[in-house]
Amino acid sequence: MTIAVIGAGSWGSALAVHLGRVGHAVRLWVREAELLELMAQRRDNPWFLPGIGLPPSVRPTATLDEALERAELAVIAVPSEFFGGVVKSAAPAFPPGAPIVSATKGLDPLRHLRMTELLAEACPRAVVAALSGPTFAREVALGRPAAAVVACADDAIGRELQRGLGAREFRLYANRDVVGVEIGGALKNVMAIATGLSDGLGLGENARAALITRGLAEISRLGVALGASALTFAGLAGIGDLVLTCTGSLSRNRALGLAVAGGRKRADVEAETRMIAEGVRTIASALALARQVGVSMPICAEVGAVLFDDKPASEALADLLGREVRREDA
Repeated sequence: MTIAVIGAGSWGSALAVHLGRVGHAVRLWVREAELLELMAQRRDNPWFLPGIGLPPSVRPTATLDEALERAELAVIAVPSEFFGGVVKSAAPAFPPGAPIVSATKGLDPLRHLRMTELLAEACPRAVVAALSGPTFAREVALGRPAAAVVACADDAIGRELQRGLGAREFRLYANRDVVGVEIGGALKNVMAIATGLSDGLGLGENARAALITRGLAEISRLGVALGASALTFAGLAGIGDLVLTCTGSLSRNRALGLAVAGGRKRADVEAETRMIAEGVRTIASALALARQVGVSMPICAEVGAVLFDDKPASEALADLLGREVRREDA
């Protein structure tokens, strides 16, 4: 296939490497002129995925028109805060009939929409899907075994995407629940920050397990209220991605929580890297959606207070522990 990958961050670059390795012709859109020049010279991505060569079939480009020309499939992997603007700019160039897959795990910061909702607005005739799951970019680029889920309301297109994007080392499962897959992918980043805060305070593994479990309850509660299936959160886009992001050594969101718990300011931590911790940008949207549907998200609220209101992480923990006990199965 000819596939356009829009976005040359770590995840977009990793997907381009994977897709090129399995035989597809890939055109990778690179926003930064300096990075494009470096990639052309070095045949890797020194900013976001250093040391992993681009297959010969991957061609970086600076223009959306060139990336999307005659593409049979488009994959969008840009940060959530830029997603809407990029898709709007790219919309006239999307080939008619080509499925469009969001590989971005986040929510629109202005209107709190999911990424496929933004795609449907910009390209109302296109079939859209979401790719999510427990996948660190570097390991996927290295060809290490991973499993993920591709969610699409159209079963036939979903099966085509399974075959087109998947491989033996990148096992893809199909799902119709686009809402659940996207909510799970976005909210797990917030819980990973919470876990980093807990680990940074030295609270131990019992506390980490409790946070992950109760974090999953919050994510499921919001997702189901928004129309998702509860079963989705027991799968790869739910508990799978949550466990990886909350415990993995490559997790940017957990690392940010660790740094803040150690006394660093969020803005200072973020300024030190080009990598984006999506959980920071997801908190406000998650809380806004929770208010809309009338569900409680205490962990999310306390993480927001720590990151944006300078609430000490130890006080946030005390407030969580001070909440009234309740039934788990209610």
